[in-house]
Amino acid sequence: MSVSGTVRAESRPDQAMFTAGLENIAPTLEAASARANEAVARIVAALKVQGVVERDVQTSSLSISRIGDGKDRGRFEASNTVAVKVRQVDKAGAAIAAATGAGANVLSGPNLTVADPEAATLSAHGLAYKAERAKADAYATAAALRVVRVVAIQDGGRGGAVPMMYAEESRDGMCPPPVSVPTSAPVMTGTNPATITARVDFALKAE
Repeated sequence: MSVSGTVRAESRPDQAMFTAGLENIAPTLEAASARANEAVARIVAALKVQGVVERDVQTSSLSISRIGDGKDRGRFEASNTVAVKVRQVDKAGAAIAAATGAGANVLSGPNLTVADPEAATLSAHGLAYKAERAKADAYATAAALRVVRVVAIQDGGRGGAVPMMYAEESRDGMCPPPVSVPTSAPVMTGTNPATITARVDFALKAE
């Protein structure tokens, strides 16, 4: 007999990820690119003060283009953003505030995740098996049978909702203002849901 089911599990995030950078418009390609690059350098330096190490900062996107229409036609728009990982959720707010304080006018996140999702949901796999065994016993009893052994266990994997990344950006021609974020903005961790699915094949025997 095959029995399948799903168990819901929740885990508390232990790391936060966000992106920060600068978009700006300038008369020349060189000026627009330089402003974006200088802003990112300031952002990275501010993050280091908050304890974010170099391996946890990665270039996310670089772009530069000539504006073809509108009031800024003929000028250049450049952006440079980095993806940041904060390995302690309680420090994420301070890191975000540091990035915006250093001049970031593009901010996305935070995305709160679990560094080791498999370990975080390990106990749920045991619960999934117990649930399937209880179902099997109920079916077997109703049919005047009994479970004698497990033939196979198929792990259906782990699924769950992906935390949303929220983006906020602001541009203003020559001098884009930074995103307004309070100092050490509170980041509420909550929990991340996940579902564990499994199928167990049982051998039955007549009572």
